[in-house]
Amino acid sequence: MAMNAGRALVPSVVDGPGGTEPLRGAGGAGAPGGGLPVRGAAGFTSAVLGDYWPGIQLYYPPVKYSPAQGVYEDLEAAAQRFRKHARGCHAQTLLFDLEDGCRQKALSRDLLRQELPGLDRDDIAVAVRINPFRTEEYERDMAMVRDLAEHIDVVMLAKAGEAYGAAEIRDLSAVLTGLNGGHITIQPIIEHPKSLKVAPDIMAYPTVKHVVFGIHDFSKAMGIQITPQHWTEELRFFLNQILFEARIAGKGVIGGVEVLIGEASMPETFQEPHDIRRWLDLHGDEESRVVFRHACEEAALGLTGKQVIHPSHIHLCKVAYTPSPTAIKRSVAILDAAVEADALLGGAIKFDGEMLDPPMFGKALQVLLRAHALRALSDADTAFALKVLGLLPAQVIRENWPYGVIL
Repeated sequence: MAMNAGRALVPSVVDGPGGTEPLRGAGGAGAPGGGLPVRGAAGFTSAVLGDYWPGIQLYYPPVKYSPAQGVYEDLEAAAQRFRKHARGCHAQTLLFDLEDGCRQKALSRDLLRQELPGLDRDDIAVAVRINPFRTEEYERDMAMVRDLAEHIDVVMLAKAGEAYGAAEIRDLSAVLTGLNGGHITIQPIIEHPKSLKVAPDIMAYPTVKHVVFGIHDFSKAMGIQITPQHWTEELRFFLNQILFEARIAGKGVIGGVEVLIGEASMPETFQEPHDIRRWLDLHGDEESRVVFRHACEEAALGLTGKQVIHPSHIHLCKVAYTPSPTAIKRSVAILDAAVEADALLGGAIKFDGEMLDPPMFGKALQVLLRAHALRALSDADTAFALKVLGLLPAQVIRENWPYGVIL
């Protein structure tokens, strides 16, 4: 089941670069606590917070090659692996690759047609990476998308804009708006300087909520020899360009996929920064330290998701992207003190030896909204965030939450 299927919706609208469109709620079966939207001050519900973010996206190969046997899986073997691993995946998005990482494309589509209807999870998004626009494989991929529309949340377009510019997004949007109630969104992959040049036009469509920085194809097109350890520095200039355009358009950016694969896997009970540092020092390998460092850098830049190719990267990147329980508790305390002192819109307070004013209150609010977007905010803290939003003018909310206009 696609993540949006059966989700309770609250009527609302959002003004985006592409005009006014319905805003899907964050309540429903996938909401923290599951069920009805959380209600806050001024009649706000959690629907006003918008969609969940892509978060950590796991590249899942529908059909794998077995080096030991020297052959690809058949449909039965691939289906058994899907039921064992895909159904229990802890990533926030399952990403099925039908493009570069997929050799057995026809068999992979057969597998998805057979298995996706039985996934039956509302706490994870289903994304399909399809082949470049108007190629033969693209048409076959789109036939599958039409067949499985109610089980797909995101279509990720490879090589977006390279052949026909932003018209690719226009035509793909026209198809998707007629499927599954128009709830399928597009995540264009920027993999070429041509795509970066037309990024503002690509992001102008309301079907695009997030774009992906395809670091490996992009660096190849630019003739830049990136390294697994330092690619965040080597491509920082271009990532900043994408982020700049995304902020103007109110869109999110999904970070690059890591190729380093180590042996260590951090337990999911480790969530606080000091616990993570201790684990990395005592048990982590160099690969996990690099992946975690890159994820922290991307999160600090405000990215809304990251792609990984190995299950051991999921929790490591999740804790890098998601505010820790301590950070959430501190942000709630800061905002509570600001509200109590009537300083939310002007004035300053002393908090834990620091002088804080509205810009710092805005950052505390961002922590709560980011946690909500990544499914890590409790019902009580969500209600508190909504109470704070109810005390702020719409313009102030826009200034503090640059991921689209939510009021």
